[in-house]
Amino acid sequence: MLSWQGRYFEDFTVGDVYRHPLGRTVTTTDNIWLTLLTQNTAPLHFDAHYAARTEFGKPLVDSTFTLALVTGQSVTDISQHVMANLGWDKVRLPHPVFEGDTLYSQSEVLLARRSTSRPEVGVVTVRTVGFNQRGEIVIVFERTLLVYRRGHGPRFADVRPVWDERSRKALS
Repeated sequence: MLSWQGRYFEDFTVGDVYRHPLGRTVTTTDNIWLTLLTQNTAPLHFDAHYAARTEFGKPLVDSTFTLALVTGQSVTDISQHVMANLGWDKVRLPHPVFEGDTLYSQSEVLLARRSTSRPEVGVVTVRTVGFNQRGEIVIVFERTLLVYRRGHGPRFADVRPVWDERSRKALS
């Protein structure tokens, strides 16, 4: 039996809301690594002493980490069969994210139409909402992408285990 393989274009209906299954607690390491990887020099993200003197009193999580994490949480439901992301629009951050917060997300389908130039895909636009363990919305954005139609695009690898003598012997 195959596990969940994700939605194809035909599976999207305007108005559907998908509650993404996995939450993720943001760590200090997550925040510092992304801040350093992207050369973000704002000390609010990596200098606890500096951040303690701001109105927040502690480091804020880099907002691009929040965007990446919440986008990633949506992949299993939205873009498992993506051909390409076309853009993120209307990105808003109504509440801050702090180290130790756990983020959850859901997406609503705003648009689903066949591509006029690429018959193998459809255009899908979703509004994704990310929220913390208290239900406070920390990010909202719209994302538009090209999603393969069923029967088009690359297939997942269909490799199966080979039970040779050595493998069987390992069981005993």
